[in-house]
Amino acid sequence: MTHPLAVELNETLRRDNPYVLGMLSELGRDLYFPKGILTQSAEAKQRATRCNATIGIARQGGQAMHLEAVMKHLAGLEPDEALTYAPSPGRPDLRAKWGEQLRRKNPSLADKAISLPVVTAGITHGLSIVADMFVDPDNVVLLPEPFWGNYRMIFQVRRRAEIQTYPLLDRRGGGFDRDGFRRALAEHAARKKLIVVLNFPHNPTGYSLTRAEAEAACEAVVATAAERDCDVVAVCDDAYFGLFYEPEVLPESVFARLAGRHETVLAIKLDGATKEDYVWGLRIGFLTFAVHAPGPGTYEALEKKAAGLIRGTISNCPHHSQSILLKAMADENYAAQRRDKLAVMTARAAKVKEVLSQKRFDQVWTAYPFNSGYFMCLELKDVEAEPFRVRLLDQYGIGVIAAGPKDVRIAFSCIEVEQIEPLFEAMFQCARQMQAEQRG
Repeated sequence: MTHPLAVELNETLRRDNPYVLGMLSELGRDLYFPKGILTQSAEAKQRATRCNATIGIARQGGQAMHLEAVMKHLAGLEPDEALTYAPSPGRPDLRAKWGEQLRRKNPSLADKAISLPVVTAGITHGLSIVADMFVDPDNVVLLPEPFWGNYRMIFQVRRRAEIQTYPLLDRRGGGFDRDGFRRALAEHAARKKLIVVLNFPHNPTGYSLTRAEAEAACEAVVATAAERDCDVVAVCDDAYFGLFYEPEVLPESVFARLAGRHETVLAIKLDGATKEDYVWGLRIGFLTFAVHAPGPGTYEALEKKAAGLIRGTISNCPHHSQSILLKAMADENYAAQRRDKLAVMTARAAKVKEVLSQKRFDQVWTAYPFNSGYFMCLELKDVEAEPFRVRLLDQYGIGVIAAGPKDVRIAFSCIEVEQIEPLFEAMFQCARQMQAEQRG
């Protein structure tokens, strides 16, 4: 039977936003945040002024019991900031701070009501939460083609969803395939529920939408699906948010343009410090919801369901990571340091474009358009990607990713500017050698 707390949350959604209730998976409808030990401990933290014997940790001398062998490696943090359990949905002060930044980075959110971000253990974890909350077996998940391979594990293997794709790029025009996206939406909107993944900057191609393309994509979601009685869960995977290198690129998330746009569209933003603040191993992501005309309890209900899922899987996200990020965001040099790193990444992207502009490279590959993120892709001519990748390793000491039968992905994010031209020169020589061998 569904737990009474889950029933209470579902009734809140039924009253406030019935379309959102209908978007929940069977598991999503059963989720709730327990009131047991966690709630009692939270009450005791506020009111137990004499002695608090509720929390399942060890304390000594007024702080979390700790080993100096551990704490000496956590300079700048107190034991209670690093070693204690964080709340399942994350530190309230960090959630509030990230929410403030969302609005600053996405001016279109200025007058829109969005949820308080929930802290996740990285964006992959956030995607898994979304899958559990909203995806049932045989639901269609519409992904860009090409797509990040882990989507298959998250949506298809774990949740038994049916994966369908839309073409990301119009190879004739060199930008977003608006017509292909609209056709894919129209084809699957009859299912009455559709999970659409919008991944920009895109992995693996490194492409982000221009302002006009973003507006076209949002309009297609509404006109082609939502207004045809299809409930749309729009999952905005913004893992590489902010790494935009050209002025034509939309400088904010598609989430900001979809938030509150239609009553049958639930927009979800997945982002985090992982790439934005270059702290990959700290595993800090955020999950934020936006609906049309949210009722007074809508976001609290969704946040509690997400928190209950976290509680029932990993309990909570690392406290020390959250404390480090919060302190970093308060640092007076934080913004300037972020700008400095963006300048480095922008210079690398510009160098890649400069090198690839040489016409001789047309003999061996075609570059996919890119304008953001960590990666760019090449489509090889007359050479298979996997043998090419292996030969680059064996004969040239160069590593790239075979991202498809003919596609290779290059992470220019980890290549110094002076290494870029020699990298592509070696790749060119390798490809020419393989072409010659095939011609005999």
